[in-house]
Amino acid sequence: MQPRSVCVVDLLAAIADERHRVADLLDSLTPAQLDMMSLCSRWTVKQVAGHLVAAVDTPPRALPPLVLRSGLNLHRANIRLAVRAAERPAGEMAATLRERANHPVKPPVVGLRGQLTDLQVHGQDIRRPLGLPHGLRLDRLHASLDFLTGGRAIGFTPRRRVADLRFESTDLDWSWGTGAVVAGPAEALMMAMTGRAVVLGELDGPGVRLLRDRLRP
Repeated sequence: MQPRSVCVVDLLAAIADERHRVADLLDSLTPAQLDMMSLCSRWTVKQVAGHLVAAVDTPPRALPPLVLRSGLNLHRANIRLAVRAAERPAGEMAATLRERANHPVKPPVVGLRGQLTDLQVHGQDIRRPLGLPHGLRLDRLHASLDFLTGGRAIGFTPRRRVADLRFESTDLDWSWGTGAVVAGPAEALMMAMTGRAVVLGELDGPGVRLLRDRLRP
């Protein structure tokens, strides 16, 4: 792989700030906007927010029985947590995100960079369908691109999806990989790597066609 530039981010501070940003976003949305479909599977905007709330508000002791009731399927358990959290009023969800903004969640394997990436990607799952600007910081996007191509992005980016492609950001000093080029803004690269085909029209290069094929169901 080609060498990449180095970017240092205070991950804990960045995670806390992104939780505050999601809370502010929730407070700004109407009931109709909360009920709109997001970019994330079959979740509504509010259910995506519920996933982010559940990450900081679910007691560890509650997870094992929920996983058992979900047939030992972690993905199914995660969906149940998100849907349950989304049953609460949006204002209450926003307050929880603010109160627990500094909650030190560090998932195994994916770590803090995975937590930051989860917040940034799901924030865009909400903002993009609503036509809202992302306002994401380039240094944080840099950290997420490093994470998604660093071999530890389990559950985010299958290695086959990015294999034999070279990704080049057009708005920051970042590139990775060898092969057909996929170029575009860092935010669009992040969303494409995590399976959001809707952003492919914002990318350029001979590798886009191959990436499109890999994102088909």
